[in-house]
Amino acid sequence: MITDIEQVPAGAGTGAIAPRPAPVGAGETVVLDVDQFGGRVERTELPGGLRVLTETMPGVLSATVGIWVGVGSRDESDRVAGASHFLEHLLFKGTRSRSALEIATAMDAVGGEMNAFTAKEHTCYYANVLASDLPMAVTLLGDLVTDALNTAEDLESERTVVLEEIAMRDDEPADAVHDLFAETLFGASALGRSVLGTVESIESLTRDDVDGWYRERYAVPSIVVTAAGRVEHQQVLDLVAAAFGPRLSGDGHPAPLRRGGEGVSTRPARPTGLIRRDTEQTHLLLGSVGIGRLDERRYAAAVLETAVGGGMSSRLFQEIREKRGLVYSVGTALTHYAGTGSFSVYAGCSPKRVPEVLRLVREELARVAADGLTAEEVARGRGQLKGGLVLGLEDTGSRMSRLGKSELAYGEYLSVPEVLGRLDAVGEDDVRATAADLLTRETSLAVVGPYRESQLDRLR
Repeated sequence: MITDIEQVPAGAGTGAIAPRPAPVGAGETVVLDVDQFGGRVERTELPGGLRVLTETMPGVLSATVGIWVGVGSRDESDRVAGASHFLEHLLFKGTRSRSALEIATAMDAVGGEMNAFTAKEHTCYYANVLASDLPMAVTLLGDLVTDALNTAEDLESERTVVLEEIAMRDDEPADAVHDLFAETLFGASALGRSVLGTVESIESLTRDDVDGWYRERYAVPSIVVTAAGRVEHQQVLDLVAAAFGPRLSGDGHPAPLRRGGEGVSTRPARPTGLIRRDTEQTHLLLGSVGIGRLDERRYAAAVLETAVGGGMSSRLFQEIREKRGLVYSVGTALTHYAGTGSFSVYAGCSPKRVPEVLRLVREELARVAADGLTAEEVARGRGQLKGGLVLGLEDTGSRMSRLGKSELAYGEYLSVPEVLGRLDAVGEDDVRATAADLLTRETSLAVVGPYRESQLDRLR
């Protein structure tokens, strides 16, 4: 199971975009949540439009801080495909005040962890440290995001690293099939391209391309800083103000909430995609265009996805692995973007078993689309999601991440009890209606394995 059930803003209708709360005055702090254990979630909008959110977690000795930039591979044109991910690598190569070695040494010296990741719609730089080392972490990350050199020499050395990352993806069929599925489902759009870019696009990127992307896109209105753990909101504000300095000026406002619904097709770009490989196992992804992250049916879709393929008790696992032993791995994924998304089923099996596995998957999806889920399945799905949500928020990193996604993707914060309440509100009729729509949509099939196009046509 791969799903994301952070939240759906109150009042968001099907495909609707919830209004962003009215901005508070620059520097005004709003308390978003206080729990019974002394935890607090606070938000401040600083001059220039930079947002800071913190979650105080009594009882922990560490802190995780992240700097989120609202730019990802979805924002790229074909010519600069992979620029966001390339830039994520490049920022660690040095700033005007620190070399790459000094950056790495500073974090290693305190036993901390520093890393970054690029997604379709955002990029995040984060550090996990002892609470006493939070000032160093904020200073270091702020330096990377605001003062990177992005030299031509560093770009050339890191170009090889990114190309090796693409090669590593290509050598792992279970990874390659996911990028192939996105390409098959979303076609030539930015959502259809890999976050990594292509060999051709990475080889053609120049220093001006990547540094220009940095200068244009890493603007204060697009940035959110989040911290969770043994932190005090005012302390984080002071550290952020020092790290961003003169950039926190003017009357700028946060970048508008990403909508992304314009021109998004509800049909797959093409029915099949194939990467022919002489592998022992064939890797399959069958799925359809799904729903956007602000769709009010998102919670029902999450319960549906969990019951169909989200665990050892799910229908697909029981039917295909437990009863018949046809696969080692089978499961579902529910992905949400602004204005669109996907629902998919993954399986890896012997090439000779592919037709039977696909037949069983399609039959089970059709059965659920027609009849919905039983009351027991809905209850179990809700319970699995609720437990996974709460258990997944036991560390400072996950809490920090939740704050960043809440602000960038949804424009509002919902407490954990509120999210649990929305899951509890999902009933059998909600799941049945969602299944009748989501599981009857036209599908795409992505295959990595020892197949030919003529054979693939027979699997449609």
